[in-house]
Amino acid sequence: MVRLAVIIASTRKGRFGPTVAEWFAARARRRGDLEVDLVDLAAIRLPSTLGDHDEAVPPRVAEFGTLLAAADAFVVVTPEYNQSFPAPLKTAIDWLYEEWHAKPVAFVSYGRESGGLLAVAQLRQIFTELHAVPIATAISLPCYWDLFAADGSWPKATASCNTAVKPLLDQLVWWARALRDARTARPYPV
Repeated sequence: MVRLAVIIASTRKGRFGPTVAEWFAARARRRGDLEVDLVDLAAIRLPSTLGDHDEAVPPRVAEFGTLLAAADAFVVVTPEYNQSFPAPLKTAIDWLYEEWHAKPVAFVSYGRESGGLLAVAQLRQIFTELHAVPIATAISLPCYWDLFAADGSWPKATASCNTAVKPLLDQLVWWARALRDARTARPYPV
């Protein structure tokens, strides 16, 4: 089994992130090779002020770190705000370091016409700096509000995002297994 942490980046009131994340997590759970943890940054409520290197991390950060350390792979579900990603996501990323090393990261983004791809481009740079491996395949949801079905469900059965999940997960699982095997064989050098 590959342990996957699906991270909901938005913490705003009335946010759409949980809808997207629950849809994605449900699709991931249909596979027999994934154990999925839904990680909601709004529920975790990490401190917004980072501590010094010699300070003990707050309990919430330690719990978050334990969850990330146990994961073999990550999917970040992020909106795009002002051509970037939410500040609480950057804080969550910056609180930890080694927990991200040598693990694959995929992105499911949503927003206006860009579908969150500007946010994803920035996140790829950040995760590369953390020695994580951003995979090339991503799911982008431009004008996501147009994907509601007549009965109010999301997304429509005909939405292209429904067929985009399998190739993303296939690649993510491949990378997760390869990197887990490599980390098991020898510690990742930093």
